[in-house]
Amino acid sequence: MTWLSQDNMESTIRDIGLAPQGQLKIDWVQAHMPVLNTLREEFEKTQPFQGKKVTICLHLEAKTAYLAKVVQAGGAEVTVAASNPLSTQDDVVAALVAGGVHAHAWYGATDEEYHQHLHKALDFEPDYIIDDGGDLVSTLHKERRELLPKVLGGAEETTTGILRLRAMEKNGELAFPMMAVNDAEMKYLFDNRYGTGQSVWDGIMRTTNLVVAGKTVCVVGYGWCGKGVALRAKGLGARVIICEVNPIKANEAWMDGFEVMPMLAAAPLGDFFVTVTGNKNVISGEHFQVMKDGAILANAGHFDVEVNKVQLAAMAQSCREVRRNIEEYLLQDGRKIYLLAEGRLVNLAAGDGHPAEVMDMTFALQALALHYLATVKTPLEPKVYSVPTEMDMRVAELKLKTLGLSIDQLSEEQKSYLASWQHS
Repeated sequence: MTWLSQDNMESTIRDIGLAPQGQLKIDWVQAHMPVLNTLREEFEKTQPFQGKKVTICLHLEAKTAYLAKVVQAGGAEVTVAASNPLSTQDDVVAALVAGGVHAHAWYGATDEEYHQHLHKALDFEPDYIIDDGGDLVSTLHKERRELLPKVLGGAEETTTGILRLRAMEKNGELAFPMMAVNDAEMKYLFDNRYGTGQSVWDGIMRTTNLVVAGKTVCVVGYGWCGKGVALRAKGLGARVIICEVNPIKANEAWMDGFEVMPMLAAAPLGDFFVTVTGNKNVISGEHFQVMKDGAILANAGHFDVEVNKVQLAAMAQSCREVRRNIEEYLLQDGRKIYLLAEGRLVNLAAGDGHPAEVMDMTFALQALALHYLATVKTPLEPKVYSVPTEMDMRVAELKLKTLGLSIDQLSEEQKSYLASWQHS
């Protein structure tokens, strides 16, 4: 449906009547995101985004909604779109619209609808953007180039998105500065490891209702997300196998106590497979051919390309949904392989995403990245920028404060010692 707000700005949403239950979800996460609450109080006083428009393209669930409200509290006019159609929660989107945020998204959008929603969010003519995976930036540069001169900068949430941005920068195609929020320590050390680790298994277990203990879990990719998924699988009592292409990460996985082997060797052994590489076709036809009957496949990478769904469908004599977010592929020899959430992000498409306390830190970095772009005195060149160390440290200090924790401070003598090469 189309919903017109008091300022006659259009939103494209499922049902505005869902707003009350969506607001309850937003209220719950707000109560568990104290760092963002602190920033909201600051922004309400200083109004750093006054007169600016911000388009946010993230997973549209309650934690993202609260980030949008914090940016709005800083004076911005905000529009949101979904970075993944299966992670959109229609009640949360309705609550945002009822609260004055414009939205173009609904659960289960087709590819055509998904791109229509992106374009509608860009019709807003944003000054700043927050992106997840690079689709918004890509659409701007490929299809909406007339808007590029107005965009002052943005921030990127994911490893996948930053890889795309760096490729654009290398080719001289990036038209505005982007902050690499994913690369901040207070993001990847916590969001990618603890957030993904917990939320992936939350999504798998609530979807399958099966035990993990005693099973063999194959984790494909041992970056920070893979480390979290493997750690939680081990804690749940699983035998864990790591598949990697990077010899350094493979050594790390081995010394962390996990088995390491090629995907083809792991394929006959796994009960659960979780892909977290950011690459395509890491599980494909040759692997399906040797998997055991009943193998369960899940993806935690940004795009639904890590499991080769085309080859799996071609090998199957039939496919049916046997439980919500579980597709059963019946192969010619009678084996059954199960794919969760259409191969999309299992923690969001089949769950609620990362815990609120973890996203509190990540979204605090997003809010501060926008603040940095809006207040920097010298305009930035169109490049990918690391989050300043001071910003990372500020989020860390705020997090400790909200936990009621304190730490030691270096004395002037200790600072001098560390800064000198002439130690006596």
